[in-house]
Amino acid sequence: MNFLVTGGAGFIGSHLVRGLLDRGHSVRILDDYSSGKRENLHDTIERIEVVEGDASKPEIAATACADMEVVLHEAAIPSVPRSIDNPGASHVANANGTFQLLLAARDAGVRRFVYAASSSAYGETAQLPKVESMPTSPLSPYAVQKLAGEHYCKVFYECYGLSTLALRYFNVFGPYQNPKSQYAAAIPAFITSILNEQPPKVYGDGEQTRDFTYIDNVIEANVLAANAPETKGDAINIACGASISVNQIIAMINERVGKNVKPDYVPTRAGDIRDSWANIALACERIGYKPIVDISEGLNKTIEWYKSNSLANTMDR
Repeated sequence: MNFLVTGGAGFIGSHLVRGLLDRGHSVRILDDYSSGKRENLHDTIERIEVVEGDASKPEIAATACADMEVVLHEAAIPSVPRSIDNPGASHVANANGTFQLLLAARDAGVRRFVYAASSSAYGETAQLPKVESMPTSPLSPYAVQKLAGEHYCKVFYECYGLSTLALRYFNVFGPYQNPKSQYAAAIPAFITSILNEQPPKVYGDGEQTRDFTYIDNVIEANVLAANAPETKGDAINIACGASISVNQIIAMINERVGKNVKPDYVPTRAGDIRDSWANIALACERIGYKPIVDISEGLNKTIEWYKSNSLANTMDR
């Protein structure tokens, strides 16, 4: 099939590119390199088509979607704190970009539009694990923007017949994540800090829990979503279906690298939730999804990459 991967130079997008190429598909990416990095495509750039530009621009979105069968929409500014610091830029990338791509996909006759949604849409809930039938209660501009994209996906199916599906990712991690950014995701920041014998920064007391999801599970979910018989704009959880605390993750990293680096606990950030844990039964029912890499194996793979890969030491955004 012909796939468009938006945000194809980003962490998740570049992994999707590799996964699709390995399965024999043709891949075009759309990226403006505002958060993605060309280095993430160092081993695939000769085998893909690149459209460079901003997805929120109608002409760029139209060019990217032309002649595509499936759109995997990963492009975003993927950060709760960054959306709080700069909500305008985040809105343009996350809300406007999604809307323009849906329009372009509709007009281009795209068969399937798979949207990278976010578990942040749930907000803080007493009920765990989180299931798709629960009310949403976003706590940050980022969460609102990603939830708006879900609603647009549903409406574009209902009004225009565009086959859409929203995948609510839970705390995705793995190689190629930027560990040094002010807005770095937790696990790569923890790994690189501990490897350098520097206290990993933890927002809160570390007893907050997450359903950390290794990147290979996300690739599998997108491939299944692209091939599912029918999708009607629904949202489904993509995770491992397991809950683990931040303190437990730090202890696991220390154990695996033979260190005992204590965390630096700092105040909780605005927009952060306390506990996140997914019920993945609906994803299994709708697209046949089940995790293929658990947290322990995924953590091992990620640690080995950051220990051995020189790219990890050059990421500075």
